[in-house]
Amino acid sequence: MNLSRREWLSMLGAGCVAQMPLAQALQWEDSKAFSAFYDIKRLGQVSFLHMTDCHAQLMPNYFREPSINLGVGASANQFPHVVGKSLLKKLGVSAGTPEAYALTHLNFSSAAKRYGASGGFAHLMTLIQYLKASRPGALLLDGGDSWQGSATALWTRGQDMVQACQRLGVDVMTGHWEFTLGAQRVEELIQTSLKGRVDFVAHNVKTTDFEDPVFKPYVLKEQNGVLCAVIGQAFPYTPIAHPKYLVPDWTFGIQERALQEVIDEVRSKGAKVVILLSHNGLDVDLKLASRVSGIHAILGGHTHDALPQPLWVKNRLGQTLVTNAGCNGKFLGLLDVEVNPSGVQNMSYRLLPVFSNLIQPEPQMQGLIQEIRAPYLQDLQTSFGVSEGLLYRRGNFNGSADQLILNALMQELDAPIALSPGFRWGSSLLPGQSITREWLMGMMATTYSNHTLSYLKGSEIKAILEDVADNLFNPDPYYQQGGDMVRVGGMGYTCEPNGRRGQRIQNLRIKGTLMDPSKVYKVAGWASVNEAQETQGQRPVWGLVEKYLSGQSLPQGQIKTPKPQLPELRGVQSNQGWTL
Repeated sequence: MNLSRREWLSMLGAGCVAQMPLAQALQWEDSKAFSAFYDIKRLGQVSFLHMTDCHAQLMPNYFREPSINLGVGASANQFPHVVGKSLLKKLGVSAGTPEAYALTHLNFSSAAKRYGASGGFAHLMTLIQYLKASRPGALLLDGGDSWQGSATALWTRGQDMVQACQRLGVDVMTGHWEFTLGAQRVEELIQTSLKGRVDFVAHNVKTTDFEDPVFKPYVLKEQNGVLCAVIGQAFPYTPIAHPKYLVPDWTFGIQERALQEVIDEVRSKGAKVVILLSHNGLDVDLKLASRVSGIHAILGGHTHDALPQPLWVKNRLGQTLVTNAGCNGKFLGLLDVEVNPSGVQNMSYRLLPVFSNLIQPEPQMQGLIQEIRAPYLQDLQTSFGVSEGLLYRRGNFNGSADQLILNALMQELDAPIALSPGFRWGSSLLPGQSITREWLMGMMATTYSNHTLSYLKGSEIKAILEDVADNLFNPDPYYQQGGDMVRVGGMGYTCEPNGRRGQRIQNLRIKGTLMDPSKVYKVAGWASVNEAQETQGQRPVWGLVEKYLSGQSLPQGQIKTPKPQLPELRGVQSNQGWTL
């Protein structure tokens, strides 16, 4: 299945018309725009629709793609670690087009005003129904991170998202942030709300005592006479990235050997198409695809990478197609598979941006969303001012939204330094939009979001930064265990992503002066993975940020947008994963 450049470009899904960017071929507002984007000829008799990392975003929203997504080692200058103009050049996509808006951070605010918000479950459902109409039996797969990321998901303990995903028609899902609701709640939702409706699969989650499987490792589903296997791969580092007390009796991990055994088992049962529904992260999936065999495609999540074209990875028995479908409901992946008696003959993959302005909301889903939100609407719409500029999160080091949280922590807790987790979820807010409780909770809503105050030596602060930097920039993907770099307020430092472990962070400075390794500093933070369970919910960080914002309004209620505090970077001058 060697593909030409023209065939690769046809897989973009954000599409080309006669090999011309869509915005050059027709007006965005043209009535034909919907069909130009979404009327896709079916290949074969098996199809999978793939969503991932929606983070409980039921409403259309904005999500700015990163301007810094550095690759190291073999990943340098390779997808997904290519951003901005470098990304458009690799794809042959023109700036200013809908494709450029969907895939990059370039001119985001102005492009967002033209092309509108993305996602929204009512709009997503319309698109899913449209694609399924030409693909009888197509399966909708959810890669996880669906039950967390909003106020209502936290307040209902995931119930709102379970309802919405059922209405959406999810057939199979795996998990990650779902587990932060706690093992008991996850099992309760699966055994009651999901039972008989959605299959929750995860071959790599076992009990700590006898290593019994906690969830079904896979499901077999027939499509048009073809037996298909969907194997689940939950986030392998859950007890490390989150408080272990939330899942005290479960083990996770990548588990290559166990996965190969599952693959061999489903093939022995007659599965002609084998899909891994993964929440590993893209770089981990690429390595895994080279080390196990018999998987036709990995539909991946976790790293929020909007991968504009699939990647093919060679392994012992052939090749595996590897994808990742972004986040926030902004994209829907479409995989068509052609099968004959001897097996899979061909596959076609498209990444479809869910442009809400082009898609009419599905009425029943829209009604359910209104019903879910109604009891909380007044709280959700409480405003703390109007954003002066663009507030965003995603990026390896910091964003203006996290800087806002850092500034609040430092002022309200009277600390010269603040640290904020490198979470990737959270929507963007355009200039002139209200900073509502709903948006703030969409930045901070976890089950362990207490704010903290610590006293750390300079050497201890450096050790924290080094540990997270190794987690992000270790050249071996199997040692990359979570989100982006911890966000830092009140101090500066130098980072060399390609440096050796323990030597990536240098020149820690506070107010321009080098920090003393032996001096103790007051450090504010939140979402500690080590805090005792019984204290949870007593000091939510969003309350602190709301208090801070209440005293920050400029004339006309504007809130000044802070400039993200970024480290000095070394050794990345030729890296296409960052742009000034």
